[in-house]
Amino acid sequence: MIYLIGGPPKCGKTTLAKRLADKYRISWISADTLENIVWAYTSEEKRPSLFPHSSSRGDSNDQFYSDHSAEEIVRNYIIQGETTYDAISMMAETYLTDKDDYIVEGFQVAPEIVDRIFKKFGQDHVRAVFLVRQDEQKFIQDIHKSTTPNDWVIQKTKDEATYGKISAMIAEYSRYFEMEAEKYGLRVFSMDEDFDQQLDAIENHLKSSRS
Repeated sequence: MIYLIGGPPKCGKTTLAKRLADKYRISWISADTLENIVWAYTSEEKRPSLFPHSSSRGDSNDQFYSDHSAEEIVRNYIIQGETTYDAISMMAETYLTDKDDYIVEGFQVAPEIVDRIFKKFGQDHVRAVFLVRQDEQKFIQDIHKSTTPNDWVIQKTKDEATYGKISAMIAEYSRYFEMEAEKYGLRVFSMDEDFDQQLDAIENHLKSSRS
């Protein structure tokens, strides 16, 4: 079974992937790794157009979120995610052919590529979920409690006001995922409240599909 976990940054995708991997002894990979491989084989002149988020981000969230609107950042995330679609599809095909369980998680795992994988390989051995967050104030509260090592939100942010801009971007990106998931008939889970309970609910949703 291939498990595909998508959604905006900071919504719990990696936490879910690690939990499933540990509990069911399934290997997992972040789609960021696949993206980095695609980056390495992309010419320098094409990188800004294919990886607009990474190419413009810089080292400071304060500067980046002052220079770019939430809508622009989301648009760049979407473009960059599309650049990784083929790698995600190839990863799924490899493990489906070998009949191995595997988890792929990341913002690059969008409803569109999940639908393509379903159409190409069927749904018997592929499952997908999307995690979102739209409560901006709750996100700001939670980020200050983060225990994630090297958390990019905290490490690259000095101005408290920037947290609001980041949360607005995540909410905007979540609306995109919800709209696209509805378009393709895919399941979305809100992680705004009762995070651990939602992880349980997602696991129960996926568990019934395990062979």
